[in-house]
Amino acid sequence: MNSKKKETFIRSDIESSLRKEFPSLSKVEISSAIDVILEAIVEAVALDEKVEIRGFGTFSKKLIRPRKFINPKTKDVSYLGETATLHFKPSKLLIKK
Repeated sequence: MNSKKKETFIRSDIESSLRKEFPSLSKVEISSAIDVILEAIVEAVALDEKVEIRGFGTFSKKLIRPRKFINPKTKDVSYLGETATLHFKPSKLLIKK
C-alpha cells in the first residue's frame, strides 16, 4: 500500500509566499492578482485549452463519463450525463519542494 501523504497547497499559502517574495505589494493587490490569474486559467480550460505554467504545473479539463445512480431512499434510477472538472498536474519541481 502506498503511504505517501499528499501535501495540499491552498490560496492562503500562495498569498503568504507572494507577500514574502514581494513585500512592497499590499494584501489586496496580491489577492486581486491571484483572482485575475485564476479567472484566466478557468476561462482557458473551459474553452478546452491546456494551461501550462513552467515550474508549477498544468491545468486541463478532465471529462467524467456518464453514469447512472440510484436514490437509496426511493430506489429511483437516474442518469447523469458527462461532466467536466478542472484537473491540475503539479510539475516535478513543485513536488520536490
